[in-house]
Amino acid sequence: MSEAVVPPRALWVPFPLGRPLGVVDDSEFQKSVMRTAFGLLDTATEPTIEDYEIQAPGEGLSENWSCPLNLSTQSSGSLTDRLLAEVALLRPWAIETRRQRGRTLFGASGAGEDQVDELARAFASIAETGEVTSAPVVVDVAWAFDMPLLARHIADDLRCFYHEALAAQPGDTAPNHDALNRWIFGETVLGEALLLVADGLTKASDSPMAQLVRGLLIPEGHYRGGSAFPEETNFPINPGT
Repeated sequence: MSEAVVPPRALWVPFPLGRPLGVVDDSEFQKSVMRTAFGLLDTATEPTIEDYEIQAPGEGLSENWSCPLNLSTQSSGSLTDRLLAEVALLRPWAIETRRQRGRTLFGASGAGEDQVDELARAFASIAETGEVTSAPVVVDVAWAFDMPLLARHIADDLRCFYHEALAAQPGDTAPNHDALNRWIFGETVLGEALLLVADGLTKASDSPMAQLVRGLLIPEGHYRGGSAFPEETNFPINPGT
């Protein structure tokens, strides 16, 4: 993302997505990351992406994790039917996580937390048709974004649902970022749908926004064996946003 938008300065950190400062509750490590980032104000004289070379202390998360829930949905049928069947298997677990936490991060797309089926149908429709310019028509959902950016937020909501379902699963280990992505793209219908949507964005080669959204949609290394970000982009950046 930083390579695509070319900010004046950025610090790339080798931590899981959502933890830009490293380990939770390790204030000294977090302050070290922040000091390095603020140091770029003095050292960066041109657009700069600097690597933070120090790995975060381990948290006991397993790279060899496997999902304890058997997602043995039917292998035949439409993408929509298979994605809905997968969502149905995960739903009780996601509800349990929300009950325990008293909150959810689901809803960035504009859908309500009880509208995951509608979201799954919408995303499967985008995947099957390759339509990345017009928003899918879904009754009772007021989309918060226009396409193609909407596709990214629908995907984020669906991934949030899957992550919340995993959080309620029994077991002593939890997946790290890489293990979670391997599960999504190697064992779920959602991963199949994500790649198909990315293919639709690829075909919209005349839209820099579509190419940027593709990069935001697929983690590094999971798009057809490489990066989903375009090598170059003319995506217009508004410095006031």
